[in-house]
Amino acid sequence: MDAPHRPRASRPSTLRLLFASSHPGPTVTVTVLATVIAVAVAHPLGTVLLVALAVVAGQLSIGLANDWIDADRDRAVGRSDKPVARGLVAASTVRTAAFVTAGVAVLASLFLGPVAAVAHLVLVAAGWAYDAGLKRTAWSVAPFLVAFGLLPVVAVAAGGGAWPAWWAIATGAVFGIAIHCTNVLPDLLDDAATGVRGFPHRLGLRGAGVLAFGSLVVAAGLVLGGQLAGADPARGSAAVLAVVGALVVVVLAVVGVRLVLVGRPTRALFRLVIASSLVLVVELGVAGARLVA
Repeated sequence: MDAPHRPRASRPSTLRLLFASSHPGPTVTVTVLATVIAVAVAHPLGTVLLVALAVVAGQLSIGLANDWIDADRDRAVGRSDKPVARGLVAASTVRTAAFVTAGVAVLASLFLGPVAAVAHLVLVAAGWAYDAGLKRTAWSVAPFLVAFGLLPVVAVAAGGGAWPAWWAIATGAVFGIAIHCTNVLPDLLDDAATGVRGFPHRLGLRGAGVLAFGSLVVAAGLVLGGQLAGADPARGSAAVLAVVGALVVVVLAVVGVRLVLVGRPTRALFRLVIASSLVLVVELGVAGARLVA
């Protein structure tokens, strides 16, 4: 008796493979953060959508450039989560997509207004600079400080709006430290094998991990202080929400430090940072905190 016919698994489409090559988790998260901030400052719907388009295009280009530039390195260490390393999509295809999405990001930025446009172009350039070589140096954290510090500027100043409050910029920059360190930690061994020795690598697992989650606590404090002692302080239920949000982030930071100290450099560390950023930005949106200077 003949064995039953089993249909072959269909090959993922090129579009899906490109999306998988774009670092979709960080791309979606950064886009959500910018969009929620744009909503929180009461931008018109058209401006909010334009912010989302510019930011998602810029993040896609940064993620795609990373996988294109690191294709040989990812193949050398057998990265099974990278479509390029697995031979499912050509590096040249990813390179083309990186330049196309970068072009979309530049074009969309031009409609954001001068301040937001310049901020976003610098943000994207910082991401590409990291991909192109800064990731291998002690200055690898600099693009994250710049990019995440400028993200509130892009979202708040879009459409000719005002600058964000100083504490919002500082919070973004501090989050950049946490995101960089926790994103790198699971890859320390692979990076060492291919000559990558950035800022977190020099600190080591525990040093970089403690710094990352210490940065989360600082970010929570900045947001809490900005809401309770800013130009238009939160009152009543909004103040309670601000305190609760800060406490949630502190708890997540404690969990992260514990994981680091027992020697578990997993992707869970990065997810804790992402969850913390979403907690704070959603809290800002719900509480109606004054984000403009």
